[in-house]
This record gives sequence, structure tokens and C-alpha cells, in this order.
Amino acid sequence: MKFFLFISPWIIGFLLFTLVPMIMSLYYSFTDWDVLTPERFVGIENYKGLFQDELFFQSVKVTGIFAAIVLPLNVFLSLMTAILLNMEGRFIGLFRTIFYLPSVLSGVVVAILWQWIFNSKYGLLNDFLGKLGIEGPRWLSDSQWSMWAMVIMSIWTIGGNLILYLAGLQAVPLSLYEAARLDGAGFWKKLFSITLPSMSPIILFAFLTTMISTLQTFTQAYIMTDGGPDNSTLFYVYYVYKNGFMYKKMGKACAMAWLLLIIIFVLSVFVLKASEKLVYYESDEGGKLA
Repeated sequence: MKFFLFISPWIIGFLLFTLVPMIMSLYYSFTDWDVLTPERFVGIENYKGLFQDELFFQSVKVTGIFAAIVLPLNVFLSLMTAILLNMEGRFIGLFRTIFYLPSVLSGVVVAILWQWIFNSKYGLLNDFLGKLGIEGPRWLSDSQWSMWAMVIMSIWTIGGNLILYLAGLQAVPLSLYEAARLDGAGFWKKLFSITLPSMSPIILFAFLTTMISTLQTFTQAYIMTDGGPDNSTLFYVYYVYKNGFMYKKMGKACAMAWLLLIIIFVLSVFVLKASEKLVYYESDEGGKLA
């Protein structure tokens, strides 16, 4: 009885704020509902209508391109940075803090900060480029540059994966590196033979969580560009928001949300299946390939 009393706050919260809203959104995805008037059941019309909506395909395209760029960059740069910060040296703790700090800031705060940095008239980045004799682009008002602005801002917040990699690196037995050193192995040999195999479960976890977060990008577009210019930053989740709360098409928004859930689930299963022979897990016998 004490056990159920102990977990009851979580269960109540899960039911009220997760499970019930999910069930309701699934129901509303089959209705025509503008929030203000009673819903009308329309079957799968909302789902069929998505494939006739050009902006829907634009949001899928924008999100896909963004994820394809940010995902490998984030995973790679955070891993390489973690390897560097895992070395001993003066002020190493300070550098770790500096790299990790952006990841704990509010997404709204980060977006406002970078909105100022990317300002084409008085922004810090264009001011720096001007001192180098380079004319800075209109980062947030030019469709050719707006996506790259989002990418740069996202790469700045690699601290979340960085801290995971640091924890994993410090858990790798030093005896393995010592044995490799005695065998004459260099940095790259130790990296590919010891570090990466030992870190592979953490790399997989970071890859999956980063993939999911990039597919759910919202704050940057909401704060900085409103999906523009020319819908060049119309991310999928932001288009869900616009349909639900600006256009009052809650049924369509719910359908989009459930479609995104299916996409994320399928991609996650694919990644897990594809990684089965690439991820190394330790066992009582010393290790095995999953």
C-alpha cells in the first residue's frame, strides 16, 4: 500500500497530463474542431487532407533538412569536444562549464540571445564579420541564410550530449589504454579500437535523443522567424502549433501530431535495428556485440 501511495503523484500526473491528453488528441484527429464549437466526426479526412497541403510538405522538408544537418554535426562535435575536455590540463573544469552552460539555459532565452546576435543591422556576428571586411548576410530575413542560422544556434547547445560523453569516457577502464600504449597504439588506433566501441551505447542514446529533439524543433521558429522568410523555417511542430492555435484547426493539428509520433517511432526502430551489430555492450564474460 505504501508503494502505491509513494508513486501515486506520478501516476496521477501521468494520467492527467500525458495519457488522457494523448487519447483526446487521437479522438480529435478524426474530427473537425475549431476549439470554439462542438467537434464533428470526419473520419480520416484530416489525415488525407495533409497530403494535399503544400505547407505540410514544406514543413516536412524543412524539418528533414534541419535534422539531416544538425544530427550528425551535434553528435560528432559533442563527442570530439568531450574527448578533448576529458584530457587533463589547467582550467579544464572551467572549459567544461563553459561548453555545458548553454544547454541548461531556457530555449526562449537562447532564441532571444541568438536573435540579437543574428540581427543584420546591429548584431554581434555581422559586426564581427564587418571588422574582417566581410558583408554579413541578413541571417533571419533571407531564406538562403535562415536555415543556417538555426543550425548554428543548435550546434551551440551541444552541452547536453557533451556531459553524457564525458561521463562515458571517464568510465572507460584506463587499463585498456595502458595496454594499448604498451602495444604501440597511437591516438587514432585507441580511438577506434577502445574509445568508440566502449562509448557506442552512449553514442546511440545521444543519436536517438538528438534525432527526436531536432524533429520536434519549435522554439527557434516561434521566437525568431515566425516560420519565415518564405516558410524557410516552417518546422513541423511549429506548423502543428499554427494549425491548432492560430488557424483554429485543432483536428488537423492533432492528426499532424500523431503522424509525427508514428514517424519518430519508425525512425527509432530503424536506428535501433541498424545499430545492433555496431553497438558494444559489456557482459559478465567481458563484452559482446549487441
